[in-house]
Amino acid sequence: MQLFQPFLFSLSLACLALLGACGSSQTKSSTPVSTATKTIETPIAKTSSSPSMAKSATQNNTANQGGQVIESGIYHLEFLSLIEADSIHLDFFLQKGDNHEAIPDAKVTAQVQLPDGTQKTLDLKYDADGKHYAVVFPSKATGEYKVAFLSDIKGEKVNGRFSFNR
Repeated sequence: MQLFQPFLFSLSLACLALLGACGSSQTKSSTPVSTATKTIETPIAKTSSSPSMAKSATQNNTANQGGQVIESGIYHLEFLSLIEADSIHLDFFLQKGDNHEAIPDAKVTAQVQLPDGTQKTLDLKYDADGKHYAVVFPSKATGEYKVAFLSDIKGEKVNGRFSFNR
């Protein structure tokens, strides 16, 4: 019995070390793609918004505007929010290729879930000067906003999910 206890203790420690090693490994999630409708679903990008980053979005037309980014296949999706006193300005950059060429002729809709759970659907307009899609909507609610951008690029659906806090 005295020899069995140290053996059992050693075996327990070995199992715990093995479980700890398995639990700390990270798995890379894949982006699900539906080929039947050519819809590309992307993971949710989440970060808090900074007004200074959003202001620079209309001044800087480089590939990365400093917002939340999702790379999905050949598409670069980037989202910036500018929170004002009684409204929120949403900037959405829809680009393609290695050079991040702007896509000016897409139909872009934002489905916004407010912190209280209510839903708003907003049509974004293309701003040729800023080379991005934008919309302003009135809201003073504080908390987490979830935004799904639905883009139709000549029949191909490219969607991105983001969130931000007010």
